[in-house]
Amino acid sequence: MTDHSFLVPFVPTRPEQLLPFAALAQWSRTHRLWQGQGTASDTHQAFTYAAATGFRGPVGTSVSLMPFCHPYEAALRAQSLAAAMGHSVVAGFGPGAKVLQSGILGAPYRSQLGAVRDYVTVVRDLLTDGKADHEGEFYTCRATLPRMPLPPVQVGLGVLRPRMAALAGELADVAITWLTPAAYLRDTVVPALRSGAHGAARETPRVVAIVPLALAGPKRDATELALASNAGHMRLPHYADMLTRSGIDVDMKEDPRASGRALVAGDAFLYGDADELRAKLGEFVSAGADEIVLNVTGVAMTEGPTAALKELETLLRLVDAA
Repeated sequence: MTDHSFLVPFVPTRPEQLLPFAALAQWSRTHRLWQGQGTASDTHQAFTYAAATGFRGPVGTSVSLMPFCHPYEAALRAQSLAAAMGHSVVAGFGPGAKVLQSGILGAPYRSQLGAVRDYVTVVRDLLTDGKADHEGEFYTCRATLPRMPLPPVQVGLGVLRPRMAALAGELADVAITWLTPAAYLRDTVVPALRSGAHGAARETPRVVAIVPLALAGPKRDATELALASNAGHMRLPHYADMLTRSGIDVDMKEDPRASGRALVAGDAFLYGDADELRAKLGEFVSAGADEIVLNVTGVAMTEGPTAALKELETLLRLVDAA
């Protein structure tokens, strides 16, 4: 059975802004509350604030960008978050765009896959065994992390393309996709994930698909919503390449509106009435998603957080009735 969760559809500038969404996650049948990487506030601290006010539940980070944090600190933060929430945590990681790597580290990773392998190996060792003894080209760690009774922490890896999917199959507990159409998930991501897991003689990681979507409405423009939700990602080369592989051509420099329309037409951004969205989300189930994360960022950016909260309430009822 596929679980349904949702993403906080904006980066809180004050921690109390998260609370209505934390309440919805706790009071509904939501499997897990997710937040993406932000720079206006820290995801772990926002979740901890919610826990301190009484809203505790399973949470996930999608995805924390590796250049911002050494893997030892990343493992410590994930473990501390599990202690604060009193529930399981999915700690998702990704290398970020090369321009980000250059801005933070001085230069991009020579090998994206090599850097991820080093990083995830250290984090997993610390969280699993309480110690790491790893010397890598990109990250080295010889240290211990005191172990204590805690809810489980699963290590996730952001996945867009086949080679990263195969690495996730080899190393991660969870593969996290963002903006990937269901057909691409089925035909490209899941087979590569299974291949990597088979080569490492381990079980295939869970697949979490973060899906941008919005219900159709008389005053809504699907293209505007798609761009409000995803324009930043569509400008990044690794996202544009993934979309091209999935049959969706985007060129944000030449024609953003055409790119937004292509995103909707290719079902990377889901738009439609309740029956249409129910059917389109069902395609992600058939494609192999173990968890679907509802992402209404487009609604939040165009209509505000209150409208986004109401949208999530409606969507959660929709998937419960499926």
